[in-house]
Amino acid sequence: MSADLLHRARSGDRDAFAELVGPYRGELHLLCYRMLGSFQDAEDTLQEVLLAAWLGLAGYEERASLRTWLHRIATNRCLNALRSAGRRPQPTAGFAEPVPEPSGRNEVLWLQPYPDLLLDRLPDGEPGPEARYESAEAISLAFLTALQLLPPNQRAVLLLRDVLGYRAAEAADLLGLTESAVTSALKRARATLDATARGPERPGPVPGSEEERELTERFVAAFTSHDVDALLALMTDDVWVRMPPMPFEYHGLGTVRDFFTAIDAHRRSICRLVPTRANGQPAWGEYARDRMTDQLHCVGILVARYSGDRIDELTHFEAGIAASFGLPRVLGDG
Repeated sequence: MSADLLHRARSGDRDAFAELVGPYRGELHLLCYRMLGSFQDAEDTLQEVLLAAWLGLAGYEERASLRTWLHRIATNRCLNALRSAGRRPQPTAGFAEPVPEPSGRNEVLWLQPYPDLLLDRLPDGEPGPEARYESAEAISLAFLTALQLLPPNQRAVLLLRDVLGYRAAEAADLLGLTESAVTSALKRARATLDATARGPERPGPVPGSEEERELTERFVAAFTSHDVDALLALMTDDVWVRMPPMPFEYHGLGTVRDFFTAIDAHRRSICRLVPTRANGQPAWGEYARDRMTDQLHCVGILVARYSGDRIDELTHFEAGIAASFGLPRVLGDG
């Protein structure tokens, strides 16, 4: 950060401000996403962060790095958003067909996927010395789900300490807390995360490897041919199927089979999967045929988690953020 660039930005030069904060936009967006769990909420909050930074730049005293100052703004804006009533979606009605009794109720209805293409654009850089999580683990849907169950302050402390790698004193300064309060919150957050986070039984194939491509091809073939037996043969015995913002979830091959059978008509409307990646995991845009136009319309985003040579989690998301994945709303070639 040059003194001239900072001076021009403080003098009202918007281009200078954009150049000043540009290197940090990606990680600020990702911090907002991790805090809020919703891609769309992260988009909205990032704009508030940048506006607050623009309006507050005159008060930036350079006692901390610009990155740290921006992290302070982003974290506190997210905490404000989490305290705001009504930001969480209501459960959707679900399918027209009757479905079996779910195995459980999904508590994180607002969860949305994060496009890997945005992760690829982040500048290279290692977390701070205090970080406990690898970058890939700290963006996985399993981690994000467990994180959303933490109280807001614990969530912020854990992200600043264990993901971004800030020291306890630095995190305390960012949040306006005492160092002992940060240490206590981090201890409780770690205990809760250890109790709720569910890691894979075995690591999945290396992204981009031949093993991953083979498993992906088998999954797509089974899914688009609507072959339930072939699909279940690719899943672990304790597979989970989730569909936020629908509140129900299914666990285990038997209940998943019953669910897939119950929604057979809906499944058969999906005739193409367009590959993408989300949260470091294989993902697809789901396309269903419109009988009137014969075009294929995007109806959702499907994300899989691989465990060894099997799938241990499938999560279906609504299509509202498909464009952020580079997925077209309509495939005109049918």
